[in-house]
Amino acid sequence: MTFAGHCFRCGAALPAAPPSICGSCGYEQYLNARPTASLIVLDGAGRFLALRRSRPPREGLWETPGGFCDAWEEPADAARREAREELGVDVELGAFVGMYVGDYEFQGERLPVLDCFFLATLPDGAHLRLDPDESSESAWLPLTDPPAMAFTTMDRALRAAATLLPTH
Repeated sequence: MTFAGHCFRCGAALPAAPPSICGSCGYEQYLNARPTASLIVLDGAGRFLALRRSRPPREGLWETPGGFCDAWEEPADAARREAREELGVDVELGAFVGMYVGDYEFQGERLPVLDCFFLATLPDGAHLRLDPDESSESAWLPLTDPPAMAFTTMDRALRAAATLLPTH
C-alpha cells in the first residue's frame, strides 16, 4: 500500500501508517477491508457464469459478477444491484457461500477487501445484457474445474460453492 502519511481528519503528518493515532488531533486511523458482494450464478448443469474483465485491474481475466457495497448497503442488496448493473437482469439470490479477505488495486494502492459471495440463478428466459465498461464477454464454465480467476477470493469461493452442490 502507498502510505499518504497524513491524518484523515485534520491533515497533520502521521507517525506511521495505519493503524496509528494522529499526534495532532488524536484521531485513530485504521485501514479496514472494503466490503464487496459477488455472485456465483449457476445454470443447474454444474456450470457458473464467468465474465471477462474489460478494465483494470486484471483486465482480460475471468471473474464472477459483483462489486463494492455502497455505504450502509447490505451485501445481499449489493449483489442484486451488481447483477442488474453488470448482467442487466434481476437474479434469484440463493445461499450465502462465504466471506474472503483479498486485495484490489485502485488508484495506485493495494486495498484490502472483504468479498461476500452468494449463489444465484437467472430467471427463466433471462437474456444477459453485459455492461461493456465491465465485461467483454460471458461464458458458462464448469464449477468443478474453473480456470484461475481474476481474484484469489473468487478461486476460493468457487471451490466452496462446488462443495455446496449435490453430487449425483
